[in-house]
Amino acid sequence: MLSLTEKEVDNIAAQLLKGMICFYQIDKKKIHQMPDDEDYFNYDLTPEEEDILDEIDEDPDNFAEFTRMEPAQEHQMMQDFIDRKVKERNLAEDLVNALSKPKAATGFKFLIDGSKYKSEWVEYRKGKYQDWVKEQVDAFNFAED
Repeated sequence: MLSLTEKEVDNIAAQLLKGMICFYQIDKKKIHQMPDDEDYFNYDLTPEEEDILDEIDEDPDNFAEFTRMEPAQEHQMMQDFIDRKVKERNLAEDLVNALSKPKAATGFKFLIDGSKYKSEWVEYRKGKYQDWVKEQVDAFNFAED
């Protein structure tokens, strides 16, 4: 049964937001992170990262993997933020418009960063990622049963 402290959940969520993937080593209660290879095409693994991947291959049941949200989930999170938090109609319309275009996350971030909602968005997104980490813990535990 995998259970994480709030500090561990915060740490994993923060790493996922930075574009990393995390592996939680159950027997040592240790978090390992490395770049998500989809985001870092030319990234060479360090010897330590290669060792961790070898350990995961040898004993996969001892590791829980934590990944970022899928683009559709990220998109829904941005839409929910607009619906729940943004009170100015013009800004809300601009944000919804940004989400309908290519590079939606980039357009959304540009508009949010220039608004009074920037810190609220950062906290909202962090909270949603903490919930996402907890969902992945639940899924890991369910799969173990």
